[in-house]
Amino acid sequence: MSSWWVNHKQTFRHEFRGGYIWSPKVRRNGSRNIFYDFMRMVRPGDTVISYADGHVKGIGLAKSHCYTSPRPDEFGHIGEVWDAIGWRVDIDFLPAMRAIRPRDMLGEIGQLIGMKHSPLGPDGNGRQAVYLAAISDVLAGLIRQAVGLEAKPLQVEERGNSTNIETELPGVEEWERIERQRIESAAIPETDRLALIRARLGQGRFKENVSRIEICCRLTRVSNPVHLIASHIKPWRESSNEERLAAGNGLLLTPSIDHLFDRGFISFEDSGETLISPVADPDSLRRMGVNVEAPPRVGGFNSDQRHFLNHHRSSIFLAGVSDR
Repeated sequence: MSSWWVNHKQTFRHEFRGGYIWSPKVRRNGSRNIFYDFMRMVRPGDTVISYADGHVKGIGLAKSHCYTSPRPDEFGHIGEVWDAIGWRVDIDFLPAMRAIRPRDMLGEIGQLIGMKHSPLGPDGNGRQAVYLAAISDVLAGLIRQAVGLEAKPLQVEERGNSTNIETELPGVEEWERIERQRIESAAIPETDRLALIRARLGQGRFKENVSRIEICCRLTRVSNPVHLIASHIKPWRESSNEERLAAGNGLLLTPSIDHLFDRGFISFEDSGETLISPVADPDSLRRMGVNVEAPPRVGGFNSDQRHFLNHHRSSIFLAGVSDR
C-alpha cells in the first residue's frame, strides 16, 4: 500500500465530510498536471493524509480506485473554474485527535519534505500548486503519531480489509441516474428513448450497431453474442446521445473484460497493443483471461474507434504517472 497527502484548500469541508477527494483531469489550459494524475495511482487501502488551512485535519483510507466523476454539486461557485468532469477517489476519513501544523514539526520531518513533488515546502507549509502527492510511509507514520491516530488507522485497515472491494461508486451512480432522467424527459421518440437507455447496458440497438464491425471479444475471442456486451469506449455517461449509439464507440467484450475496460484497468493502443494499468491486480487479470506477462495484440481499429480510444487512454485509463 502507498501513502498520499492531499492539500484540500477551499474544498476541505465538502471532501472530508463527503468522504472523497476530487480533482480536475487537466489544467484550465488543457495541459496535464502531475498532481491530478496522481489520483489515477491510488489503490483501495492506501493511506491519505488530509491537510487544510495549515493543519493536518485527519487521516483516511482509500475505499476505491480512481474513477471519472462530475464536479461535486456541493462545490458550488468554488469549482466553477474547473472542468465539469474530473477524477474521484472515495476515502474513509477520520478526524485528527490533536491539531498539528507540519511547520511546527520541522525537526522531525524536515528531511522528508521539500523535495520535488512534495506537498509541503521546506518551511512546512502546504504548496499551493499541489493537490495530491505521494509521501513516504515514514512521513505518514510520523503524522499518524502526531495527530493521535497511531492506533486508529489499524482499526480502519481491519475494517477496510473486509470492504476492500468496491461495492459502489457514488459519483458514477448519481451521474448515470441523472443522465437517464434527462433521456426519459427528452422530447424524442419512445423507440429512441429505449435504445439510449438499453445502450447503457451494452444491449439493444447499440449492440446491433457494434456487431456490424466487431465479431468477438478482442481479448478472450469469445464470439457467441449471448456472452458479449457492447462496451462503450467513451462511457455512456459521458457521451452524447449520438455517441451512445455509434458503432465506432463500441467493442464487443465479455462481462469481465468490459469491467476492466470501463474502470480503466486496461486500454488499447490504436495499433492493437493491450495496455495494463499499474494499479490493476495482476492475479485478478490473469483469472479473467488477460495475459499480464505478454499482453496480446488485439488487432487494429477503424478511424472512429481510434478517435474514442484516444479519449479512453487520456480520460479513463488508470495510467502510470510520468514527470511533466
